[in-house]
Amino acid sequence: MAMETHTGDQLQVNYKKVPSVQEMAKTKLVTIPSRYIRDNQDPSIASSNYKEVPVIDMQRLINDSMNLELNKLHIAAKEWGFFQLINHGVNFSMMEKMKDEIKKLFNLPLEEKKKFEQSSGELDGFGQLFVVSDEQKLDWADLFVLKTAPTYLRRPIFSKLPLSLRETIEEYSKEVNELSMKVLEMLGKALGIDEEEVKSVFEEGMQSMKMNYYPPCPQPEKVMGLCPHSDSSGLTILLQVNEIEGLQIKKDGIWIPILPLPNAFVVNVGDALEVLIPHSLIIYFFFSFTFLLFQFM
Repeated sequence: MAMETHTGDQLQVNYKKVPSVQEMAKTKLVTIPSRYIRDNQDPSIASSNYKEVPVIDMQRLINDSMNLELNKLHIAAKEWGFFQLINHGVNFSMMEKMKDEIKKLFNLPLEEKKKFEQSSGELDGFGQLFVVSDEQKLDWADLFVLKTAPTYLRRPIFSKLPLSLRETIEEYSKEVNELSMKVLEMLGKALGIDEEEVKSVFEEGMQSMKMNYYPPCPQPEKVMGLCPHSDSSGLTILLQVNEIEGLQIKKDGIWIPILPLPNAFVVNVGDALEVLIPHSLIIYFFFSFTFLLFQFM
C-alpha cells in the first residue's frame, strides 16, 4: 500500500478509468497489451556486492547517548533518502492484520471491487494515478488509494469499505502516524532542525495510503510495475505485504534492490522534507503510507 500526494479538492482532473491488471493476469496472457509495454527501460541494476540500503534501529535511536545511530540516520537521509527501520515499536500483530486486510481487499470479486473504483476527478479508490489520456502508458499494477487523515479530507468511499478493513486502517494509521512523528523529530535532530519546528509543520499534515498490487506477468522484462518517480510527501512509511524482492531505488546511476527485512518498514524521505531541510517555508505536508504486494510467476 502506498501513499501519494493529493490535497483534497485542490486538483480536479477527469482521470481515465483503466482495466484491472489483476483480472487481466487471471486470463493467462501470452503477450502484453501495447499500453503496458515500455521499450526504453533502464537496465542498470546493481551487482550483488553493491551496498545495501541502510538499516536504522529505532530503539537505538531513542536511547542513543553517543549519537551513533543518529549519525547513521543523518547519512541515510542525506546520501540515500531511504532506509529500513527495525525495532520501530509498531505492533507486529497489527502489521499482520493490515496485510491480511489488504489481501482480502484485492481478492474481492470484480463486481464488488467496482463499488470502490475511482470516480471522475478523484484519486481515492481502485485504479491508477494521473491517467489523463487513452494513449498514456500504464503500469503493470493495480492501485488502491485512500485519504485517512484529517478525517474531513476523507472521501465518501472510505465509509463504504468493509468494516474490518476500516477498523484496521484506523488502528494502523494511528500507530504509524505516531511512528512517523518520532522519525521526523529524529530526522530534524540529525539535520539540525528544531523539534518544535518539525511538529508545527507535520502534526496537522495530511495522511494517505496507497496499496500497490503487482500481479504475475508473462513478459516481465517489457513492463514496469511502477514507473520511476520520487514521492512528494514529507515521509513515506512502506510496508511490504510479502518478502518478494521487487522494490528498487536509484543511487549513483544504479538501480539497487531493497531486500525487505521481516517486520521492518522501508522509510522514504519525500520531496517535501527535502525542502524543509534548508528551512524554507512549507505550507502543507502529508504522510504517505505505502503497502506493496508482489506476486510473480
